[in-house]
Amino acid sequence: MTLIDGKAIAKQIKEEIAQEVNEILAKGGKRPHLAAILVGHDGGSETYVASKVKACEECGFKSSLIRYENDVTEAELLKKVEELNLDADVDGFIVQLPLPKHISEQKVIEAIDYKKDVDGFHPINVGRLSIGLPCYISATPNGILELLRRYKIETEGKKCVVLGRSNIVGKPMASLMMQKTYPGNATVTICHSHSKDIKEECLSADIIIAALGQPHFLKKEMVKEGAVVIDVGTTRLPSDKTKSGFKLFGDVDFDEVAPKCSFITPVPGGVGPMTIVSLMRNTLLAGKKEIYN
Repeated sequence: MTLIDGKAIAKQIKEEIAQEVNEILAKGGKRPHLAAILVGHDGGSETYVASKVKACEECGFKSSLIRYENDVTEAELLKKVEELNLDADVDGFIVQLPLPKHISEQKVIEAIDYKKDVDGFHPINVGRLSIGLPCYISATPNGILELLRRYKIETEGKKCVVLGRSNIVGKPMASLMMQKTYPGNATVTICHSHSKDIKEECLSADIIIAALGQPHFLKKEMVKEGAVVIDVGTTRLPSDKTKSGFKLFGDVDFDEVAPKCSFITPVPGGVGPMTIVSLMRNTLLAGKKEIYN
């Protein structure tokens, strides 16, 4: 069993990005600039945004954090999105989700200029991804592809089961694993809360990507010997074993499943660091205007 070390790969990629930024600056180019909008004080969102700001520093990017309280109006938020769309110095920006209930997430996502949508959530980027055109790929699926690539995990002709059908992970992940490229060329099945025979589907899979948000959902009796298991789950649950009083749990019952796998990602330290570094790569592409001129 090989443990996929997302933390080490992410560190390596950040060093590669920083080197490229230094080369851009040496040639008189512009420092890439990522902006983030954060609404409210959700613990998970605060942690993610802090990690993104730190990653920007490590990559040599300029970063801006724009904060609003929970009672910000939808109109005010949309006005700020339009300002960032028009700001020539901002190469890419994100609006940290989830947003308060009174704000339409979809409306906000669609208001972002797709050329600056480094999260890859805009319908134009999603549509381009689905037909294999260059675009900003959403960060978590892109990070998973990079792990498969760097660990040289074979995907062609393999059966891949994606657990979960979210717009952020499940759907784009399935689409990417089907693309005529590497990693890709897999036979893909998506399972979700209404799927029957999930155990049988998983047992026949060479690669399982678990993105349900249900702690310890995937058990050893659902995994065949030698399978590759990628755990996207990050559920914070109370724990008396940590200083914070919380512990992150994945969708995979790691201790049970790991001995059967050829490769497996841990939680934390697997997919999580790759999500942030994929956002950095999209920001670098945005700064270089490599996808959209």
